[in-house]
Amino acid sequence: MEILSHQAFARLHPTPSHPESQERLAVLLETFPFAEVAPASAEAILQCHTPDHVERIRAVTGPTWLDGDTFASETSFEAARLAAGAAVAGAERGGFALARPPGHHALPDRVMGFCLFNNVAIAARHAQAELGLERVAILDWDVHHGNGTEAIFWDDASVLYVSLHEWPFYPGTGGPGVGNETTVNVPMAAGSGDADYERAFADVVEPTIRAFAPDLLLVSAGFDAHEADPLADIRLSYEAFTWMAERAATLAPRVGALLEGGYNVETLPRLVAASLEGFS
Repeated sequence: MEILSHQAFARLHPTPSHPESQERLAVLLETFPFAEVAPASAEAILQCHTPDHVERIRAVTGPTWLDGDTFASETSFEAARLAAGAAVAGAERGGFALARPPGHHALPDRVMGFCLFNNVAIAARHAQAELGLERVAILDWDVHHGNGTEAIFWDDASVLYVSLHEWPFYPGTGGPGVGNETTVNVPMAAGSGDADYERAFADVVEPTIRAFAPDLLLVSAGFDAHEADPLADIRLSYEAFTWMAERAATLAPRVGALLEGGYNVETLPRLVAASLEGFS
């Protein structure tokens, strides 16, 4: 799977003393060769976000907190456009977008949980509008529930959203029984490990996505469910990310992936490598 990124991710959107740091991308860009991406167009972003939301981020001229978790500065709009562009390229080219800031908490009209624009949602809408792909599935294995992605596609039967995430945990959404025909939440208890995720894949994730028969599968690939991540309590091994990617790669004729969480910069390169092994 081709790696898609940009050297500017290690420079833009500085977030001092914050887990979602420039160092996350710096270590990845030092480790993996990549093809350079371009920013997403305004039209692509506006498929998922309100004009007022886009303008609020564009208007940031100095360091500020947009909410209790989400920091921004004068280069954050540029970084967010570039991250969305990387996700779009991942959908177009069946690649893995290594980008920041992450996106799956971003709602149509506000930032949330380190996320400015919802990268995977923008990529899904672009695939439908510009690539002629009617049915898109999103598999989100980040340890946090992607409430923003869920909200954007809740009433859209053409996009399937499947999320495995620690629950109860931030942001408090995606609990047992919450969903609809094309929104499938798989809440996992703290302490869950490889065997628990294997059962969830076999019982829910794989049959659900196969039944939907997507033209494209996009993976919101967070690595914060790894046992050494500092922000959560799921206990996956490196090998789990290989077999999750390997199984995901069989679920659609076209598969792309993008980085969401993963906040241990010591383990992140090896985790991305483990998933690339599965996707390839």
